[in-house]
Amino acid sequence: MGTVFTRRFEADRIGSQVPIKLMHLEGLYELFVSKFAYTTVDWSMHHFEVHFKMKLTYRTPVYDDEDEFQEPEADITGSSENLESGIHGKSQWDDDSPWSKWYSAEDPVKGFELLAIWAEITAESSLDMAELENASPLEAEKWLLYPCLSSNLVGICDGITIGFASQLRLLIKAFEMSSEAKFIEDFVSGSENLNSSAVVPPPTVLDRVLKDLFHEVTEAQADFSQVEHESSRSIKGAQPESLFAQFCLHALWFGNCSMRAIAVLWIEFVREVRWCWEESQSLPRMPANGTIDLSTCLINQKLHMLAVCIDKKRREAEGQNLGTSDSVNLQTPMNFSASHELSKGFGRKNERNGSAGVAESMMLLKSRKTMHFPMTQDPPPMTEDMHEERLKAAEALGDSFSFSAQLEKDILASDMSAFKAANQDAVFEDFIRWHSPRDWENDDSHEIGVSQTNPMEEVSEVKWPPRGRLSERMSGNGNSWRKIWNEAPPLPVSEQKPLLDPNREGEKVLHYLETLKPQQLLEQMVCTAFRAAADTLNQTPVGQLKQITTKTRQLYATMASMLKYLQSHNMTSDSDVIDDLKRLCSTFEHIEKLILLAASLHRKFVQSPHLGEAIFSDCYDYYLPNMGTGSGLGNNNTKKEFDKKQRVSSRDRNVIVGMFTPPTANQSWRKVLSMGNLLNGHEPILREIVFSKHDRVSESYYASTNPKLSRQDIETYRMYVCGTSNDLRVALAVTSFD
Repeated sequence: MGTVFTRRFEADRIGSQVPIKLMHLEGLYELFVSKFAYTTVDWSMHHFEVHFKMKLTYRTPVYDDEDEFQEPEADITGSSENLESGIHGKSQWDDDSPWSKWYSAEDPVKGFELLAIWAEITAESSLDMAELENASPLEAEKWLLYPCLSSNLVGICDGITIGFASQLRLLIKAFEMSSEAKFIEDFVSGSENLNSSAVVPPPTVLDRVLKDLFHEVTEAQADFSQVEHESSRSIKGAQPESLFAQFCLHALWFGNCSMRAIAVLWIEFVREVRWCWEESQSLPRMPANGTIDLSTCLINQKLHMLAVCIDKKRREAEGQNLGTSDSVNLQTPMNFSASHELSKGFGRKNERNGSAGVAESMMLLKSRKTMHFPMTQDPPPMTEDMHEERLKAAEALGDSFSFSAQLEKDILASDMSAFKAANQDAVFEDFIRWHSPRDWENDDSHEIGVSQTNPMEEVSEVKWPPRGRLSERMSGNGNSWRKIWNEAPPLPVSEQKPLLDPNREGEKVLHYLETLKPQQLLEQMVCTAFRAAADTLNQTPVGQLKQITTKTRQLYATMASMLKYLQSHNMTSDSDVIDDLKRLCSTFEHIEKLILLAASLHRKFVQSPHLGEAIFSDCYDYYLPNMGTGSGLGNNNTKKEFDKKQRVSSRDRNVIVGMFTPPTANQSWRKVLSMGNLLNGHEPILREIVFSKHDRVSESYYASTNPKLSRQDIETYRMYVCGTSNDLRVALAVTSFD
């Protein structure tokens, strides 16, 4: 028969008032030795070889409210516009984050737990244990780290957490309600069912919002290109730093984003815009020049148009000539001779007016004089509804062949008048050779015209007379271009009527803003708010995380797909669209939480970004199925605590040590008794030790007559110790031979 061993177990726990001796490794060692040594032996004078393993758990400090009050005096001069500023002057973890202007987010990483492990140690006396207790955790063989994550990180919280997603949900509710009235004012002074339940912030808050929108704007805030995502333009909203986008972001937090609060804010917003118009003050956060971006929402286009009109109106009042300012387009190759001719031409009277330079390679067909390039007016900016009006007007003329000419009649007539003024002997064919070279068909290649679109081409070879003719499009009977040419008088741009009437167009913009229907306003606000919120989060520094890049790109694609239904003027807020928007809010919340998590880890691991990226990847893989974007884990897994640990290399240990800031006197006054193995003054929150003693069977009373068994080592004693200075649990296992 084989040898039979019997193992018996004992366990005990001290829940409070742990003896000081048992708080230290020396006392625990002697407790274990007492289980197999004679009680009369002086353990400090004898050596007992004991094997043990130790694992210490440390947790990064979390400051409580009392600690916050005791912090050194800080510079509490933050902007009063930030409604979510820190309390009692305490700095928040996200104070310099892109979203900090709008809200203060809960840190998704509450702290870290560090496991310092000594795998196998042999001690022969109490002095060895005392020496180990004074050792630094940096000497441990292995370090493992894992984050303590917020419980709000998983799942949809619906109001529990505050962020862009929670406010966008409120905006969707306001959008549902927007169809209940025809005018914005109805939500302010209409029936009780429209305005009784909504809360409007006091005038001081309203003044603060308007001040931020119109009076505290820096040049950096007007630069849109640096904060847009590459896919942002697929959403018909507005650039994140533009005036309307900032209005939408403020509206998310104004009066809990109720329809009544939005109505109050919009009415005051339009009044402020009208004041800028009447006082010829520049419209903040909007460019006063350039082409209107038709990929943005109509309100943003209108505000851009108004900014242009204000600028032109102000310059007219200052006596500046629009024909010789930045509205003039110099259609000339900027070579030396052209520039020289230009400099001479403005100083004397001659038959040419408004010449911008000489086209050395082109001459007029009849007079054989050198052709001059005219100064022309820039095309007037137009919003998408203006384009639609002009298209309808052109279609009403019924001249499909000359559709393009009719559409741009005013611009074309201006260019023709300027060309005639600069070239008194010009004919229609000369204008075509300059303005539309594709409509002049050369029989040979000896004379090559200079394209209007590429005036920098230089041509040196000229043969006269040129052999060519008008294209079929330009030579047809009743051609609209020739008719306009015959009617156009020779006038330089300085004497022409401006193509843009700033007073008329500015009043049209204000009329649109003041009579905008609530539903049309909310449709554009929803698109713009989603785009601006996403662009704001996209500015968050997260390091080289491919998961965030992929998820952000997917978010923009999802927003563009769902929000396109709001870009139709005939859209109604039916239940299907509302349900889609609510699902979009849930998707937005998932991505927002991931970005906050990535930002928190990126901040904490600036010096070891690879460690932060590894921890984020573990969190991402674990939470992905629970965030509605994957599969593989059931609902039961949401209850499982995240416990994936990352091994910390020796070169990264100092970074982790830096997270354990030395405790203040206020924090450590009660921690007089310590277990040792302090990490920057912090004792472990948990200490686990496994003592063991091995004996060879032949050298103990377990000896057997079996030679094979006599050479075997067995673990005769094993003691597991787990606890802190306030709680101690001990379990003992003894092996015997029966």
